Amino acid sequence: MKNNNNTSPNEAHADSRREFIRKTIAGSALLTFGGILPGFSPKSYAKIIGANEKVRVGIMGVNSRGLALASNYALQPNCEVISISDVDSRAAEKCISTVEAIQKSKPANIPDFRKSLESKDMDALVIAAPDHWHAPAAILASKAGKHVYLEKPCSHNPNEGELLIAAAKKYKNVIQMGNQRRSWPNVAAAIKEVHSGAIGRPYFAKGWYTNNRASIGVGKETAVPSWLDYDLWQGPAPRTAFKDNLIHYNWHWLWNWGTGEALNNGTHMVDLMRWGLGVEYPTNVTSSGGRFRYKDDWEAPDTQVINWNFDNNTGMTWEGRSCNGRTIEGSSVGVVFYGEKGAIQIDSGNEYKIFDLDNKLVKEVKNDLVIDPRNKMNPSQALDAIHIQNFFDGIKKGTALNAEIVGGHQSTLLCQLGNIAVRTGGTLEIDPKNGHIKNNKAAAKLWKREYQKGWEPTV
Repeated sequence: MKNNNNTSPNEAHADSRREFIRKTIAGSALLTFGGILPGFSPKSYAKIIGANEKVRVGIMGVNSRGLALASNYALQPNCEVISISDVDSRAAEKCISTVEAIQKSKPANIPDFRKSLESKDMDALVIAAPDHWHAPAAILASKAGKHVYLEKPCSHNPNEGELLIAAAKKYKNVIQMGNQRRSWPNVAAAIKEVHSGAIGRPYFAKGWYTNNRASIGVGKETAVPSWLDYDLWQGPAPRTAFKDNLIHYNWHWLWNWGTGEALNNGTHMVDLMRWGLGVEYPTNVTSSGGRFRYKDDWEAPDTQVINWNFDNNTGMTWEGRSCNGRTIEGSSVGVVFYGEKGAIQIDSGNEYKIFDLDNKLVKEVKNDLVIDPRNKMNPSQALDAIHIQNFFDGIKKGTALNAEIVGGHQSTLLCQLGNIAVRTGGTLEIDPKNGHIKNNKAAAKLWKREYQKGWEPTV
């Protein structure tokens, strides 16, 4: 979707119609999550607001989380999914059938997402491919004049995050990161409580994630399956032989493609902590942990603690346990803010609690939507629709994004610094003006990555 300063009468009429539809959507969104009224199907609701006034999106990577996103986008009455891109032909076929059943129109099957970017009909690319593709794909989409919805983390390494910011500045497109909790109403209300002094000055935050992940074993080199374009799957990553325990999920734990639990799930809680404390870049980072539970191909820590200090006299910590699901504060995932007068706890859902210094519960805000934070595919569809609509408003109206790319990079970088710290000795000194590592050659080498020749991302 492009702006045009030379407005014709027909275009003026179209603009007026869009404004009417925007108001209709905004009003109905107050009644329900995702803007779909009870008792209405996405198809019938689309007829009410004007089916031709839609953001047209392509989805890249649809095996698991991408399938959930594609379904959620198809459910939005002001959206049409026009293409599906995946290196797994089976995943693509399943997603196309799912989307067609929802929106009653069939998206095109375009295995190589780069071809989909050539379409003048596409307004935005939704990226849910593996982490090593996130920033390179987003940059290519930006160059093609497309807006981008980018699942967390926004980058595989810190340098890519800075490239993303440069791309958004150069191409002036909308890039929304998938930190969906930024759009959850009660979570946003909890952060407002932190900022408004409900617990006095907040000075420390604790976040966590726990799970019971099994061993990934020791992979065997084998022939690439007929349904997989392994070369395109690897994309910008240096080439390695295909192993039978890599695709579709275990790449998360291997540094060539993944970023470990800290960025896989920690990004969400770290983002909330950074938001609540009002901080950007730390002064120092420490981390300890390792692959403790099993002896297998898993490279990233399965048990990790990261600590950050900031120059406004605050600090925060995150604990990740991939292989022991014992909860913290009664929840498998969450955040607690500690202040001079009490504490605010946000668990996995769209809810929060406030405690005084005597540990007495003084306020509780609940939500009746069920959230499953350990669901790898679709933990919170209805709430995430609010984030999608914010993305659309950013495209159509220039509305401020709830998770714009600069903040997305800052939250992602905190987790990346934690991983760099644990891989290089545990302690990093950081420039609080830009997040760069100071006086540590070994750590500085992990600021960037090596790329397969010819696949290097450039702005």
